[in-house]
Amino acid sequence: MARSARWTNPTTAGHPAAGDAQGRGGDQSTACALAFTRTPGFQTPSEFLENPSQSSRLTAPFRKHVKPKKQHEIRRLGELVKKLSDLTGCTQVVDVGSGQGHLSRFMSLGLGLMVKSLEGNQRLVSRARRLDQELLQALNKMDKRHPKVVQRGPRHSPHHVVQWVSPTALCEELLLPLETSGQGSARLLLTGLHACGDLSVALLRHFCRCSEVVALASVGCCYMKLSDPGSYPLSQWVAGLPGHELPYRLREGACHALEDYAERLQKAGPDLQTHCFRAALETVIRHVCPELRRPGVQGIPRVHELKIEEYVQQGLQRVGLDPQLPLDLAALRAQQAQENRVVAFFSLALLLAPLVETLILLDRLLYLQEQGFYAELLPIFSPELSPRNLVLVATKTPLGQAFSVLETEDS
Repeated sequence: MARSARWTNPTTAGHPAAGDAQGRGGDQSTACALAFTRTPGFQTPSEFLENPSQSSRLTAPFRKHVKPKKQHEIRRLGELVKKLSDLTGCTQVVDVGSGQGHLSRFMSLGLGLMVKSLEGNQRLVSRARRLDQELLQALNKMDKRHPKVVQRGPRHSPHHVVQWVSPTALCEELLLPLETSGQGSARLLLTGLHACGDLSVALLRHFCRCSEVVALASVGCCYMKLSDPGSYPLSQWVAGLPGHELPYRLREGACHALEDYAERLQKAGPDLQTHCFRAALETVIRHVCPELRRPGVQGIPRVHELKIEEYVQQGLQRVGLDPQLPLDLAALRAQQAQENRVVAFFSLALLLAPLVETLILLDRLLYLQEQGFYAELLPIFSPELSPRNLVLVATKTPLGQAFSVLETEDS
């Protein structure tokens, strides 16, 4: 079953809007009490105490081209997958939605696992293969400099495949064993690090329907991209709840970084005005092009240095509208004066984010348990570094207390 929920107070007194949010403590306490814990069972990552850009738990070759957040994620998830693979007797790991292959490389060349990587983007797969060769060369140089260091065995690079995985149909490529595994029939472990939207659901369905798949370790993200219906709800229990529907706005809100935003509130920096500027831009977009709702706006740099009309002009250009449209400057100034109210509204909405995420992940956990499998949600990343930090672990045979071993730090 899932762990009991506990939560910490995310509001602070730094920004005037924080007081408004704190005034609704009863609602906040209820939301926090009902959400899954996001506090991992280890101390806040000591791996970055010496250098905030380099994990002390990874050797230099595995840190190259990898940002600190990703360093933390691939190490923690990779080590969990290694333990889960050993516990379940898996012969092959399949990394779905592998991107540039950072996790796959660490699992294969760092932890000695046999790894197949599936990624639908040819460009990312080509880069992953180049990075594989670069890492192998760096590791071979290390071997020559330190010949007395005992290796675990021959190194196997991950096997990269350009493959899009459907959220509904089974993917034959995903189930094929690697020739180098030396096994007639593979025992597969599926994993995905922040597999986007429906891709996380595809992992669950392959786990449930395929006898070859005996274990799962999935970290989801981008809940607003879930197909509705189809990918939520999955479980009969959640489907039977009155009002279980989650509109786009709630699912999108569940993807925000609560801890990071609490720190921004505490500092009360000028970057908070981004919310007000974006809201003003939305009013202009809906006036000019009513059918264009909530368009994605690529990041506009140094927002705090822009006038609101300059931000709106850049935003219009980014969504394909004429940046030279005449603007009502008086209306924009009046909207800018509402910044504190916009921040307060966003803060209150963000308090629901962990609760919405809990419902989505609880639905997935129950979906697995309803079919007789064993599942647990574990917080394995520091939420300050990686907000989507809950991994859904599932097996087809009981692990008992071994589940708790999966989230511990290696010595």
